[in-house]
Parts: sequence; structure tokens; C-alpha cells
Amino acid sequence: MIKIAVLGYGTVGSGVVELIERNGALLRERAGEEVSVKYILDLRDFPGDPYEDKVVHDFGMILDDPEISILCEVMGGVGAAYQFTKQALEAGKSVCTSNKELVAKHGAELLAIAGRMHCNYMFEASVAGGIPIIRTINSALLADKVESITGILNGTTNYILTKMEKEGADYRGVLKQAQELGYAERNPEADVEGLDTGRKIAILADMLTGKSVDPDKVATEGITKITTADFAYAKAAGMTIKLLARCGVSGDGSAWAMVAPYMLPVEHSLGRVDDVFNGIQITCSMLGDAMFGGKGAGKLPTASAVAADVMDCAMHPGRTVMRAWSREEAVLSDTAQLESRFFLRVKASESGAVQAAFAGSVPVAAQREEDAGFFTPAMKERDCQAICAKLGDAILNRIRLV
Repeated sequence: MIKIAVLGYGTVGSGVVELIERNGALLRERAGEEVSVKYILDLRDFPGDPYEDKVVHDFGMILDDPEISILCEVMGGVGAAYQFTKQALEAGKSVCTSNKELVAKHGAELLAIAGRMHCNYMFEASVAGGIPIIRTINSALLADKVESITGILNGTTNYILTKMEKEGADYRGVLKQAQELGYAERNPEADVEGLDTGRKIAILADMLTGKSVDPDKVATEGITKITTADFAYAKAAGMTIKLLARCGVSGDGSAWAMVAPYMLPVEHSLGRVDDVFNGIQITCSMLGDAMFGGKGAGKLPTASAVAADVMDCAMHPGRTVMRAWSREEAVLSDTAQLESRFFLRVKASESGAVQAAFAGSVPVAAQREEDAGFFTPAMKERDCQAICAKLGDAILNRIRLV
């Protein structure tokens, strides 16, 4: 029998326990033996819960129990979660996690420990919930070279932008609705400012480059400046607006990573990803483009990814299956050197000056009197920023184009 412990009995933790108990027969068939939850670690008690007899408050009980071979860390944060994970791996116990912050900051170290101790540190659920993107990069694409990754990796912001587009609702009103539905936290900064997405793309960039990408150095912009006016111009041009995370390797071998709102055609594979869904496009040297989509968050979709990692560990005892990346920090190229086209929303009274400053720009007709819109020709980020700085408050918003 394979006995596991679940660290944290919140939304995801309860989902992991529910899934393992509900799919017990299926897991037994595929693992070759029964998979059972022996402990649930949490500071709280859960009187009346069907699994209250499994709840413990002392991590030492789990660490010292030789029957426990796999832990599911779904606590979040980088305090106790980091200490518990490190101790478990050093004891030769595999750890499966949904903790993107921990993976982004300490993944290289924890993977190195797992390799040394012939166990596993697995984190499928940390990037895109139930979408198997980590496993795809780690194994299915081993014979190919991943050149770039572009994705919608945050369901909260995608929900907000979808509502703004489809219903013409303003940002603050939709954010409040998202909070009421449980999609957004009371303090939504990590989501709406792109910090959550930045951690996720840092993990994918780690795997792409083979080095450690500091999530704090990923160029990040959120969605707080996006308005219904921007969507009016996007609609007029047959486009939509999404918060995209992107990373890649340039021709000179340097890596880059960024998070920002983008305008993209509605027929683009990511343009059709709406509401709380996530979507990821991987570009490979041989395969070309591959698209992955599904629920990037939620109790059972995320629990499904954690449980899949548990099964991988159970089916490969004593063998490390995750490829590690180096603890050497990856040097990210300056995103100001990247080239793109831009959408500019400007004051109507300044439209002539803006069009003159951006030679070759194309007007976007949205039948609005208070402002005007333009698509610039392709140019480097720094050049666009410099021109916008000279124009000052004539520029109301700037959004990159895919």
C-alpha cells in the first residue's frame, strides 16, 4: 500500500483527498497497489468532516513515519511549506505541489535534493492547474527544442477581461464580481498586477533555459489600465485583449520573459480562451506550434494535477523522473530590445501629433469622439516608450500586439 500525507486542507488539499478516495479503484489498478491518505496536516480541526480522523497538527509525525513515501504540499507560501518540503525530500520522501511561489523561488534547490535522494519534487499543478503542461515539456517534448511559450496563465484576469469584452462592464465592477464568486482574492494585487502570472512563466522559463529565472526579474504589467474603450477599438479591429505570459530564447541564445496585456486576433488560438480557462501555446523547432487548454484553477482540476504527480511517484519508486534545472541564475535580455507593433489610444485632440510622431501608423476606427486609436508599425519597445514619453499625457494607453 502507498500511503501519502496531504499538507494543507484548504480548497486544493480537500480536493486531493476527495479525488484519491473517489478514484481509489482506478488508482489501485494503475499503480498496482492501493493509494491511501494516511495524514492530513493542518493547524485547524475539522469536526464533522469525513476525514477528520486523519487530521494531525505535528509535521514531525509525518516526517518520522516510514510508511509515508509521498507528500502533497498544497499549503502555499514559502515559509513552512519550504521547510517541510526540504525536510521531506532530504528524508527521501517525494513531494508533489501546487505551490507556484515556492517552485519559482526554490525549484532548482529542491529538485537537486530530490535527485540526490532518488525521489521526486513534482509541480504539475503549479503553472496551469489541471493542464498537463509541465509533464509535456518534461517528457513528451524531450526530443524537440522548445523555442518559445505564450500563455494565458491566470483565470482571474482572463475572467475579468472576458466580462469587460462581452458585457461592456468596467474593470472595478467586474473585479468586485470576481471577488464575490471566489475567483479573485480580497487583495487581488497578485492576479491583476500580473505577479501570479510572472511566477508561472518563470517556472516555464526555468524548464526552457535549464537555468533559474528569478520571478522578480520578469518584466510584468497587469490589467488595471485596460478599459472598455480599449475593447471598443479591439472589437473594431477584429481583435481581443488578453493578459499573456511569454518567454523564449533569442537567436543569440539569450532568454527573455515578460507578462503584459496584448491585443490579438479573435481567431487566434489564445483569442478564443475565455472566462476562467487557461491556454498555452508552445512553439518547437520540429513540432511547430502546439496548443493546450483547460481549467487552470479550481478545486478538482488542480487536485487532478497533484494526484497525477502522486501516481507518477508511486509508479517510479526510487527513480527521479523530473529533469532539474541549474541553480545558476539565467540572464534575461532586456525586453526593451524586443520588437512589436503597438495599439495606442490617444486623446482625440492629439491624434494628428501622435500619427506624425509614429510614422506609418494606421488609424483604428471605433466611432468614438473623446479619443482615437492607432496601430504602430513594428518597432522596439524602447523606441515606442521614448516617443510616448515625449507625447506625455496625449497617450491614454498602450497595448502590444501579437
